[in-house]
Amino acid sequence: MHGSRTIERYDFWMQRANRFMVRRALKQHVMTMPSIIRCFFIAAILILPLGGCGVLIGAGAAAGTASMEERGLGGAIDDKLIQARINSNWLEIDSNLFIGLSSEVHEGRVLLTGSVAKPEHRVDAVRSTWQVDGVREVINQIEIKDRSGLADYARDAWITTQLIVKLTVDGAIKAINYSIDTVNGHVFIMGIAQDSAERDRVGAHAQDVGYVRRITNYAVLKNDPSRRLKVIVPASAK
Repeated sequence: MHGSRTIERYDFWMQRANRFMVRRALKQHVMTMPSIIRCFFIAAILILPLGGCGVLIGAGAAAGTASMEERGLGGAIDDKLIQARINSNWLEIDSNLFIGLSSEVHEGRVLLTGSVAKPEHRVDAVRSTWQVDGVREVINQIEIKDRSGLADYARDAWITTQLIVKLTVDGAIKAINYSIDTVNGHVFIMGIAQDSAERDRVGAHAQDVGYVRRITNYAVLKNDPSRRLKVIVPASAK
């Protein structure tokens, strides 16, 4: 009997604490659509059915760990939203991207891992990642399974390295905002440009690198509305 009362008291105070945290979060954010989504995430983390003490403790521990991180609970929620939109973009492009790749997001820095069948699939994966609002950097560690179509993989790697160096030493360019990929001398530029002048400057650097046959600049402007994409829910999950 004593143990039952203890559990009841624990559940009561945990519910009150969780409701207080949700109310506090609601007061701190203007109720725009992103704020509403963030609040749903907070509610999902903090208010779970009290079917068992273990479930409640697990949810509380997860929320507590996130709030203790340097990025805080709000930053962790933002990163999860970014990850959800990345997965949604991959699913919309090709289900194989969604299945074969994975992402980790921390303070807007995205690490992409996994493997794809063709070089163009890797380009699509990175390009669609940069389209997500909130992405600050993309670290591309995606491997290509089939390299039979690459005439000179070593030369492509050299071209990519040379262009990255040029962007890094140019003080007028925020190099961290760009990803470069090269396929048979075809350079793909992806990322976020501060303005059209910076985007053109990046393209000019690409033209100065030897062995470049073609350049495709997918970089979007920082204020481009296309970066704010909706999350696509698979039909089977609706």
